[in-house]
Amino acid sequence: MPAVPPTQAILASLGQAAFVWDLASDAIAWSDNAAAVFSDIPAAALSSGVEFSKLIEPSRSIRTEALSHSPPALNGEGVAYRIEYGVRASTSAPVIWIEETGCWFAGPDGRPARVQGIVRINNERRARDAQLLKLSRHDPLTGELNRTHLIASLAEAIEETTRLRTSSAFMLIGIDHLSRVNDAFGFDVADAVIAEVARRIRARLRGGDVFGRFSGNKFGLILKNCTVDDTNIAAERFLAGIRDDVVPTKSGPVSVTASIGAVGVPRHARNADEAINRAHETLDGAKRRRAGSFSLWRPNVEREAQRRVNIRVTDEIVTALNERRIVAAFEPVVEARSRQPAFYECLVRMEQEDGQALLAPDIVPVAERLGLIRLVDHRVLELAVAELAASPSVRLSLNISPATTMDPDWWTGIESLMRAHPGVGERLIVEITETVAIQDIDDVRGFVTRLKNFGSQIAIDDFGAGYTSFRNLRKLGVDIVKIDGAFVQNIARSADDRAFVHTLIDLANRLQIKTVAEWVQDEEAAVMLREWGCDYIQGRLIGLASPERPWAVPTETVLPAAG
Repeated sequence: MPAVPPTQAILASLGQAAFVWDLASDAIAWSDNAAAVFSDIPAAALSSGVEFSKLIEPSRSIRTEALSHSPPALNGEGVAYRIEYGVRASTSAPVIWIEETGCWFAGPDGRPARVQGIVRINNERRARDAQLLKLSRHDPLTGELNRTHLIASLAEAIEETTRLRTSSAFMLIGIDHLSRVNDAFGFDVADAVIAEVARRIRARLRGGDVFGRFSGNKFGLILKNCTVDDTNIAAERFLAGIRDDVVPTKSGPVSVTASIGAVGVPRHARNADEAINRAHETLDGAKRRRAGSFSLWRPNVEREAQRRVNIRVTDEIVTALNERRIVAAFEPVVEARSRQPAFYECLVRMEQEDGQALLAPDIVPVAERLGLIRLVDHRVLELAVAELAASPSVRLSLNISPATTMDPDWWTGIESLMRAHPGVGERLIVEITETVAIQDIDDVRGFVTRLKNFGSQIAIDDFGAGYTSFRNLRKLGVDIVKIDGAFVQNIARSADDRAFVHTLIDLANRLQIKTVAEWVQDEEAAVMLREWGCDYIQGRLIGLASPERPWAVPTETVLPAAG
């Protein structure tokens, strides 16, 4: 056997082979190591351009096209080219990915006549490219489609079902209380739960169904050719598969459930955005009703009408803010014994174009639901500070909604207003609801401390309607509790309400916390409250909120103290 030339030895070690291709005869001459590079391909298949092209994927003409599309040859110099393609000995054989680099040389007519080059096996690079492509399309934790490609598949499925006049369904499957798993065991265990839930769903899919990870704890599922009955049956199959067996993790078994919201397409969702929104809506409803349940979206006339109202009211609130039609009304809070004004509660009003005014109960719940409450609260804060700055003798209180309590923009606003008007903070009482006070005691304590640094006082509004303990009140450093008017309004007629309110006042007095009784309707109730030691009262008996500045009213109009 002749010695292998050094050049061919180098090529062989690199998994490469050289060739010369005569285009006139279509014959290809290979270096001796070609058989080692193309180990599973017969020599006859390598002998000519035509035969070799039969092995090439995806385009058999890729080599001739590379020559014809390259720039013309100049002064007899070779023209370089580079292409990539796959070759396969048979339909059942694996693809060998090839990188071909070479030059062609022109004949007398200027067209390619001879090609010489090198081919190199490039399976590793192709595998890396394939892996990168997979990662761009799939979620790395579960291996399922990622959100982008899931939504693209949903859009295609809706278009297909519309065109073929069939029915399908889109589901959002949400793992219930995953944050508890995070808190109890750590994020790595939560990831194991997510991966196992994905595996269980995948095991219960039909052929043709499309599955992907929609977000952290949610999966999206496209069920093709699926009726309403099919959707119900499938949902129960998925829910049972998730809940019936605990999930084994490195920290021990974890029991999980999932909830499902679904919508039929294209009947109830004509595009991907609509399908996602409605599936989200039904998933949220299912979770609120009961964890581990299923809900299918159905048209709801009242819901759609309410949404139209929400859109209109949102526009009205924003317009009123821009046009400075959000104003304040002031309700007196008086000392229970002397009936002299102690401070005034600053309540929001929205002046309408017809001259009528919407009251706080009409504005605040809608603004909270639509995410506009922080803007409303900020405007009321501006109005309150302006009044305090203009009237050095008045004290005002204002309500802050739960959404505003931890809003950094609100803090920026109040700090700048307080610095612009020194001393104003000492005459401001900020009322927070009882629900805010129990959300996160440490965060709320920070909120209270910052306000107290300005000299402001803190009141808990609607006390008794929630679950705030007196221990938490002391921990927060609350100055005032406002007893929920629902308990106060009937104390003259209800023994239970009398006992409850009397107990609250007594406990507050022991903690040296001032008390305000809301919704005081009659003199009999006012006398009871005074005798029990309640500090302040407000309500219909004293006077309801008015846009007028009560502190400008002559003192002789103030209600006299009861005998």
